[in-house]
Amino acid sequence: MASKRKRITIGVGVTAAVVITLGVGIGTANAATRRPWWDRWNHKPPASAPATPKPSASVSATPKPSASAPASTAPSASAPVTTSAPAPAPSASTSVPTVPAGTVSAPPANATFDYQIGGAYTPPSGVSVVSRDYTASPAAGIYNICYVNAFQTQPDAESWWKTNHSDLLLKDKQGKLVEDEDWGELFLDFSTDAKRAALTTIVGGWIDKCAAKGFKAVEPDNLDTYTRSNGLLTEDQAVAYAASLASYAHGKGLAIGQKNTAELSTAKAKKAGFDFAVAEECGTWNECGAYTATYGSKVIVIEYDQGGFTKACNSHGSTLSVVQRDRDVTAPGSKSYVWKAC
Repeated sequence: MASKRKRITIGVGVTAAVVITLGVGIGTANAATRRPWWDRWNHKPPASAPATPKPSASVSATPKPSASAPASTAPSASAPVTTSAPAPAPSASTSVPTVPAGTVSAPPANATFDYQIGGAYTPPSGVSVVSRDYTASPAAGIYNICYVNAFQTQPDAESWWKTNHSDLLLKDKQGKLVEDEDWGELFLDFSTDAKRAALTTIVGGWIDKCAAKGFKAVEPDNLDTYTRSNGLLTEDQAVAYAASLASYAHGKGLAIGQKNTAELSTAKAKKAGFDFAVAEECGTWNECGAYTATYGSKVIVIEYDQGGFTKACNSHGSTLSVVQRDRDVTAPGSKSYVWKAC
């Protein structure tokens, strides 16, 4: 899995937005640059890819959990525990019962947060909310968010999609597969009701795993894929697909978060059914207000640079969960590891 805030978007105000994508259908995030995240999983973008893209049209990116994301509980703080990449679920599991309406709860507001989609480890003292890849186990005793890539494929899952669901991969007018060239990810085609239903069945299998393991929410990455599709996909189609995923997640007792995409209106966010937001670098791009306008204090902010972290803390640190992580989202013991909260 993975996550990365890389593309920029026309944010509300002056800015850029964010999204996420993960392994075999699981998520990634988009941070002001998706690159470090990706490098971490040894899937490096072209050398020409900018380290920190400037906002232009809608874009977003975030670090991604790798296909070998940890699967054990309470892994060592010194290094994440990993397992081999799981095969994509062919369909939604029936082992997880549907939960009665009204049992979904969003992450607590202004809670101390840690972003562990790159590898699970013992959370720092005081952390009460954590986000981990769906292949990992939840951290004991706290609120856990499950990261999945729902709008694009993982590079190492491309063959599986081509073999089993080529009809669900986006193609241009010439019949050529549409690819996010920066990260080597194929776009999923959620342009019709039938395709959205089929994709929900596949991603629903991953959501079932999240629910069965005890996660409390799901974070589907790369909502903003439509902004990079050259008009082949639309915002309304993305919202309709997100609504299908939200309905499925809610049926399993999981809250669902909007990942990046600051330009999404409050009306469309409500139509999608999101319960909270996960915003990468909204301090850096002056976008935090776009999320609070919709979700109030139910916004989790991840910054990757000191400047953005300081801005987010000064403007929203008293009401939102704000954390700084290293762009590779590494575990303690790594030379690049950074975790700060305000």
